[in-house]
Amino acid sequence: MNALFDITGKVVVMTGGTGVLGRSITAYLAEQGAKVAVLGRKIEVGNKLVEGIRAKGGDAIFLQSDVLCRERLEESLDIVLKTYGRVDVLLNAAGGNLPAATIQPDETFFDLKVEDFKKVQDINLTGTLLATQVFLKPMVERKEGVIVNFSSMSAFRPLTRVGGYGVAKAGISNFTAFMATEIARKFGPGIRINAIAPGFFLTEQNRTLLTNPDGSWTQRGQDIIHQTPMGRMGQPEELCGTIHYLISDASKFVTGTVAVVDGGFNVFSI
Repeated sequence: MNALFDITGKVVVMTGGTGVLGRSITAYLAEQGAKVAVLGRKIEVGNKLVEGIRAKGGDAIFLQSDVLCRERLEESLDIVLKTYGRVDVLLNAAGGNLPAATIQPDETFFDLKVEDFKKVQDINLTGTLLATQVFLKPMVERKEGVIVNFSSMSAFRPLTRVGGYGVAKAGISNFTAFMATEIARKFGPGIRINAIAPGFFLTEQNRTLLTNPDGSWTQRGQDIIHQTPMGRMGQPEELCGTIHYLISDASKFVTGTVAVVDGGFNVFSI
């Protein structure tokens, strides 16, 4: 493998690692030789994922965690450091939306539940901030590391119905740009912070929004495909190459960016 893209032995911590996208990315990185710490809330899913990685000769551990609980995050960090000795990469993939924070077709803005709106901000934005505060510390001590946050298409322009989620993901993009400057200026150029903005991928969280019970596309799902020049939804494994680039030395002079992987959705106009 070209040395620029070699991630063999890198210690990667991934929050939200038990989700559809997280499972695909962690399995891929382990195949490329990275040592992966999978953080998530789903114990059975996490253990099964790690077992699969180890069965193929990979190195991974699962840690049940919660990005909104600093104590649990710090416990996870202690285990990672005891197991692998350092943290090279943090992937902040934990996030999502809530039904009550989404405006249904027969509702208006006034039906939006404020408490759930707040919860969506916490799940996506506060959780990313807390995980970064915890796992950035050993990177600062070594003056080396990479963080990749997970933004969204809704960060670039507001999408109908998911106002709370859009606000949170716009915050992720802004937070990424802010942190890239903050960390490089105060702790040196060895720590890079970027984000990835996936287009539309079918996950557990958006399945009911995009598909009908029989598996066919809802009107919203059809609209998304029509808006995507490639004419389809993305496959989870199609995020892996961009993640690989962002955490490798191939992107050593790249920080503060949002890498778009969307089949052209964000550039389509008419």
